[in-house]
Amino acid sequence: MKKIFMIFGMWCTGFAAYAQTGTVKGKVLNQDGTPASRVTVSMDSGEETITDEDGSFYIDAASGRHKLTVHGVGIDSKSVQLEVPDEQTFTLADIKVHKKSTDLEEVVIGAQRSNYNASRVSSSLRMETPLLEIPQNIQVVTGKVLADQQAISMSDGLIRNVSGAVRLEHWGDLYANITMRGSQLQAFRNGFNVVSSFWGPLTEDMSFVDHIEFVKGPAGFMLANGDPAGLYNVVTKKPTGGTRGEASLTMGSFDFYRASLDLDGKLSKNGRLLYRLNLAGQNKGSFRANEFNNRYTVAPVIAYQFDDRTRLTLEYTWQMARMSDVGSYYVFAPDNYATLPRDFTTMPPGLEPTVINDHSLYLNLQRQLNADWKFTAQVAYLNYNQKGSSMWPAAVNADGTMIRSVGIWDAQSEMTLGQAFLNGNITTGPVKHGILAGLDMGTKSYMADWSKSYPLDSAGAEFNPKVPVYGPPVMGYPVFDRTQSLEARATLGGGMIDQRYTGLYLQDELRFWEDRIRLTLAGRYTYVTQSNYGGPAQTARHFTPRIGLSASVDRQTSVYGLYDQAFTPQSGKLSDGGKVKPITGSNIEFGIKRNWADGRWSSTLSVYRIMKNNELTADPNSAPNSGLSIVLGQKRAQGLELDLRGELFEGFNLTANYAYTDSKVTEVAEGVEGYKVGDIVPGFSKHTANSWISYQLQDGGLKGLGISAGFTALLDRAMVNWNTNGSAGNLPDYFKLDGGLFWESNKVRVTLNVFNILDEYLYSGGYYEWLSSYYWQAEPGRNWRLGVTYRF
Repeated sequence: MKKIFMIFGMWCTGFAAYAQTGTVKGKVLNQDGTPASRVTVSMDSGEETITDEDGSFYIDAASGRHKLTVHGVGIDSKSVQLEVPDEQTFTLADIKVHKKSTDLEEVVIGAQRSNYNASRVSSSLRMETPLLEIPQNIQVVTGKVLADQQAISMSDGLIRNVSGAVRLEHWGDLYANITMRGSQLQAFRNGFNVVSSFWGPLTEDMSFVDHIEFVKGPAGFMLANGDPAGLYNVVTKKPTGGTRGEASLTMGSFDFYRASLDLDGKLSKNGRLLYRLNLAGQNKGSFRANEFNNRYTVAPVIAYQFDDRTRLTLEYTWQMARMSDVGSYYVFAPDNYATLPRDFTTMPPGLEPTVINDHSLYLNLQRQLNADWKFTAQVAYLNYNQKGSSMWPAAVNADGTMIRSVGIWDAQSEMTLGQAFLNGNITTGPVKHGILAGLDMGTKSYMADWSKSYPLDSAGAEFNPKVPVYGPPVMGYPVFDRTQSLEARATLGGGMIDQRYTGLYLQDELRFWEDRIRLTLAGRYTYVTQSNYGGPAQTARHFTPRIGLSASVDRQTSVYGLYDQAFTPQSGKLSDGGKVKPITGSNIEFGIKRNWADGRWSSTLSVYRIMKNNELTADPNSAPNSGLSIVLGQKRAQGLELDLRGELFEGFNLTANYAYTDSKVTEVAEGVEGYKVGDIVPGFSKHTANSWISYQLQDGGLKGLGISAGFTALLDRAMVNWNTNGSAGNLPDYFKLDGGLFWESNKVRVTLNVFNILDEYLYSGGYYEWLSSYYWQAEPGRNWRLGVTYRF
């Protein structure tokens, strides 16, 4: 393993040395002399950037003669010819652009899909500051990365692109369950927290996803309620103002067939009414018998540009999943992990599938009030319906035989969310202020019926994993009583979750000494009422401050520090009947960021410490779906993270990362048994390392041909759940190698990737004391995907 890291380091150093580039800087102004902010500046060689609030831009390109083009919504495109010097900066004269009302050119939303690196986050994170200057570790997985790695959903290996991210037991492709910095990340979409229960939301299909933003550490300040470990924000595709399309066909191992279509265009002659339509469908088998996961997606978006300052966007997404029983991914054995074949399953044929319909509706209004102030308001409605079941053994015997059981799992989630915020800039003497003020409101409900189960086997006729028989179960198939409404069944079974929240926040980013020093002062007031699993409603209110400092060492390098307080209301049913308190604590983070070759690639190094008090954890002496919890006491997560991403030189793209994570129990609440100070918090790896490199030939007879490769290494892995009696130790180290070939022209891309090239038996798992059994979820062995994309 050390050799791998040494070779990787030599690659990075060597390739950086060969890059022969120069820099172009300038400013784009409107005809009246005001700054043209957030318009796109692109080079004919493919590089792109977006102007700052004052119209300034920096862009890196290979030395030589180029054409630079400025384009954006409501302006006429303008191009200039220039000569990029070698390893020097060339300053352009101010570029003036003309507004227009007859046509709309392309607008770049969020991260650029043409490369591995992004200079800014989407507007849904409400941060107008460039990534380099934000006092926080934020990593963006661009659309280009998703396409190259053939990711098809949030659960499909894309976390390899972010340091410290680990995916735990996941119920297949039902939900992502990503852990980072010692806790589960909150799932966001377009700036809204879309988590209504531990088992959600349904993983997003990548057909309608533009890019994904991972916000590490103190993440609950502006974006409603969430764990202080962080969040991921899925940013969906929007109309760009151009007219284009893309069709893709993919096939692969285990009867995998997928088709997707992306249409982007105009619905009116004047170009003010725009649309985006994404469609996808897949049939997907498994390396285990009797499993499947078929998904279908329809995602239309309509945007109307009232004038050059006002834009209204309406977005609807429907995802339908028809999958085999979601518990069949688990394997149980009393003696140890991985004692059964990788493709082993307890799943019999003939079980009724689980069907999920997931609907979401977003309405977003943006108004540029003037050159300095921008107002955004958006509302969202999400509705999720699930009808299905989950397999789980009723008993695991010492000889490995078991009684399989199928439990009902019908669920419904409904969320109505609203946000309004104001971004602005003012100046007081020598100090510039970046103001952010806003309001968050939300109502969430989740109801589930998991109260009934049906045994497939009986005493004396147990299922034997060593000699499995996959005929009809001896007890037949379950027929669940669904005559009562889901709400009634969930109420009787303790499966209700409700939350209502209101948050107000204000932030001032003070900029000193020509923006070289940036001090962030902020505060948020949150009021939340929520109840879980039939427990009494809990109300919590709290003010949380936030202080950040970022300083520019030079134009390409910044250092930062950040402090805020954790406040996450929680509710549930304590095993001892006590009252649930909110999670409180503190978050500290320091880091250094650098853009190399003027933004072509970047690096982030951060260290952090997160303290959490009063956090609930599942009672280890109760069944997984009992809903009973205990108060752990205090947890501390601390560590170091390094991320590299971007284009090291023309044709060579890289994403690589490393994280050291140390998460332990530092205090145990009075009366809690089975835990002690120093216990490792489950569900993380002390060392994680990932890489993905891609190189494409730029000229010659084989121009367009490329090769890619990457690995994931997880060392010193903690098991998924708490181990309070020493029956099971940590998981073995994990190493996965992937790679492939591709060929791309202006219109066509062909991609062939092979995953788990070394055909390793890879899995995650834990130990259930109440079953006296180990459990694990295996990943497929060596498998492949072949995709063809045509752009028109």
